[in-house]
Amino acid sequence: MNYLAHAFLPREDDDLVLGGMLGDHVRGLRALVGYPFRIRQGIRLHRYIDRMTDAHPQVKDLLRVFPDPFRRYAGIIVDLAFDHELARHWERYSDQSLERFDEHLRSLLTAHERLVPPALKRFMAYADSRGLFEAYREESEMLHSLAGVGRRLRRANPLGEVAMIWPQVKGPCAETFEAIFPMIQSDVDAWIARRSITTGS
Repeated sequence: MNYLAHAFLPREDDDLVLGGMLGDHVRGLRALVGYPFRIRQGIRLHRYIDRMTDAHPQVKDLLRVFPDPFRRYAGIIVDLAFDHELARHWERYSDQSLERFDEHLRSLLTAHERLVPPALKRFMAYADSRGLFEAYREESEMLHSLAGVGRRLRRANPLGEVAMIWPQVKGPCAETFEAIFPMIQSDVDAWIARRSITTGS
């Protein structure tokens, strides 16, 4: 899962949402110490979502659909493809508009600016320039984002050429997302309930 899904899955619990956004930028246990408890829980939830998604049999099957040399980077492609699918079908999963969710997410990050790592600030500046997350509804924007990720990687990679194989993998990506996302949401709800960190607790 990528930024949009990680921000959405905690169901509007601001501390967990913020932790979900920070998750890719906070490494190891020691790095958690500087964050308030509930934001730490959000970072842990981010890690749980990643482990659960990566281990899901249908996701593993999906990665095998990708031809060489894209298969090595299939996890990155699928992350962005899942955000694309979530944005495309947002109304299936949320009563709040994607536009309003996007506005709230930006306000949340601004209110906690001192906790936001430089890399996340750079991503959000990029998001502002491209009209994300709303723009993730468009295939062209998702492919543009993948090319940008590829340019930032040190090793030569084919992420700038995903458009070549997108017609053959878009269907499996969409089908897998539709099949597993409700299960992931249920697992996330259960994870939160087990830790008694629901809103207002």
